[in-house]
Amino acid sequence: MFADRAKIIIRSGKGGDGHVSFRREIYVPNGGPDGGDGGRGGDVIFEVDEGLNTLNEFRHKRKYSAQDGEQGGKKRCHGSDGSDIILKVPEGTVIYEAESGKVVADMSGDNRRQIILKGGRGGKGNMNYATPTMQAPKYAQPGQPSQELEVRLELKVIADVGLVGYPNVGKSTFLSRVTNAQPKIANYHFTTLTPNLGVVDLDGADGFVIADIPGLIEGASEGVGLGHQFLRHIERTRVMIHIVDAASTEGRDPIEDIYKINSELKAYNADIAARPQVIAANKIDVIYDENGEDPVQKIKDEFEPMGVKVFPISAVTGKGVRELLYHVKSLLDSTQKEPITFEQEFFPEDVLIAENLPYTVEKLDDGHTYVVEGPKIEKMLGYTNLDSEKGFAFFQRFLKDGGILEELENAGISEGDTVRMYGFDFDYYK
Repeated sequence: MFADRAKIIIRSGKGGDGHVSFRREIYVPNGGPDGGDGGRGGDVIFEVDEGLNTLNEFRHKRKYSAQDGEQGGKKRCHGSDGSDIILKVPEGTVIYEAESGKVVADMSGDNRRQIILKGGRGGKGNMNYATPTMQAPKYAQPGQPSQELEVRLELKVIADVGLVGYPNVGKSTFLSRVTNAQPKIANYHFTTLTPNLGVVDLDGADGFVIADIPGLIEGASEGVGLGHQFLRHIERTRVMIHIVDAASTEGRDPIEDIYKINSELKAYNADIAARPQVIAANKIDVIYDENGEDPVQKIKDEFEPMGVKVFPISAVTGKGVRELLYHVKSLLDSTQKEPITFEQEFFPEDVLIAENLPYTVEKLDDGHTYVVEGPKIEKMLGYTNLDSEKGFAFFQRFLKDGGILEELENAGISEGDTVRMYGFDFDYYK
């Protein structure tokens, strides 16, 4: 069964607790603290697998967890790090935060592998807390907690061109003629219940990927029938081929059909409706009108003044198909070649900003160093990769939105002063 949606719960690993112990050996009556640090919790990682084309794997299991870090041990033994969990998805999968509907990651284009939830940092053992005045600390740091998130996975097919139109207008027949795809073809509505992709090869020009989007019906943008499930698959396409039954073999008005489908596209996403479109007036091999009227000319008269080219074709005989494909290629060449991707809107680390955890800002005696400490800071640093551009951008936003920059300014910080946070030193600049 083809599956293009799934809802799952993901959880990163908890950091292992630091250990409290003291060196106890013969002839060493007063051994110092030797409790080791806990291991780091495992990350939750999503990775593109070229061999997958559905989300079936996620329909049978709902919860996915990385391994917790091992707690520290005696004799300064460091706990083992927890294993990461790698979830493989087909290219084109978009990961949303389930409650807000915001994009967490788009697994397409250059983004082949992304850490979605970072494991908690391991706690420090009591060997780290010995000082000249506290030589036998009985305290160790607990490991950072895990992060949990409910996400919705949606597969949005990656194709340059989308075929749209009412059921039974010949989209599957057209696709089977112009590509190596082998869709099921039958004479009943909604024969296509999954998107079919194929590659069009053109003489003397680069080919392109075309997707047969399942038949749409009126009200699809409001979720009628399987509307939303189908419409999501055209979000990445750059050009639309709108196929209509020019022969009206089922008594439908092709011009009315075009307006209805376009209104559904616009209601779902106005940006999609504004993309270049071409009309394929199909089934010209069975046009018979005793009054001598040309239904294709009527379609041309209606839409070509709007700048939408109309091509009479027969998907069965192949007549007119070549001209249509080369026109579509010219439309593709005139549009942006960047793949359509969805920018990240939800950052799992943002929940840390909202948490009302304490922190302190202290100015040292040198007058130019400020120490910021507290559970809020420690937790944020444990989940953030400051070496990455996204991680550092989050760190800056955290300082601003959490009120920490304002506290530093109230404490008298100046440009060039140093901000120290749990082993990290930063220069302050406005």
